[in-house]
Amino acid sequence: MTDDKDVLRDVWFGRIPTCFTLYQDEITEREAEPYYLLLPRVSYLTLVTDKVKKHFQKVMRQEDISEIWFEYEGTPLKWHYPIGLLFDLLASSSALPWNITVHFKSFPEKDLLHCPSKDVIEAHFMSCVKEADALKHKSQVINEMQKKDHKQLWMGLQNDRFDQFWAINRKLMEYPAEENGFRYIPFRIYQTTTERPFIQKLFRPVASDGQLHTLGDLLKEVCPSAVAPEDIFSFSCKEKSFETEALNI
Repeated sequence: MTDDKDVLRDVWFGRIPTCFTLYQDEITEREAEPYYLLLPRVSYLTLVTDKVKKHFQKVMRQEDISEIWFEYEGTPLKWHYPIGLLFDLLASSSALPWNITVHFKSFPEKDLLHCPSKDVIEAHFMSCVKEADALKHKSQVINEMQKKDHKQLWMGLQNDRFDQFWAINRKLMEYPAEENGFRYIPFRIYQTTTERPFIQKLFRPVASDGQLHTLGDLLKEVCPSAVAPEDIFSFSCKEKSFETEALNI
């Protein structure tokens, strides 16, 4: 469709107004003012919070600073979840701006993975992309790409460059009609109503009678309770680990 790129661009530039506040027990040399950012839904917290870190470190002693982590109303925020997914799961019903608490000590070892560098985020992201392509194309597309293509895909995400990212990502999204399309649709369904982190199963895009499956068909098969209006769910697509509201962006 001719409008696809406009829709994808609108989704890419979706932003969440956010207020970062330093945890009250952190030791500071003077009062720490809140810090405000418009967070991109399709990125990761640890990619876009360098300014937050620098802002609060200005009022702290170096010996009181360790690994930064974030929390919302008592829940540590997983850095390997996309920002939009975190917001939808935890704060979509709250008023904006999204109020996130910043910590520099007492890292919650049982709840969060350590993220020592952006290389760790890149490795996680590329692992998701490769897993998705294995389901869709038997890994043929990702394996045919050169290392510079993988890097461009990552740098497009890291630097919030839509055109840079989509110049490569469109290859992963091509739907080969002569092969009846994707083998399986890569997806994850995240729910707030269960202790199970997510649901992920094999699901073909076309039914046995040749009819194209819809999102409703997928939900009815893998998560029947989600189609009831009283149930709360957030849907995350594994192509790039982004929410399914973006439909693989």
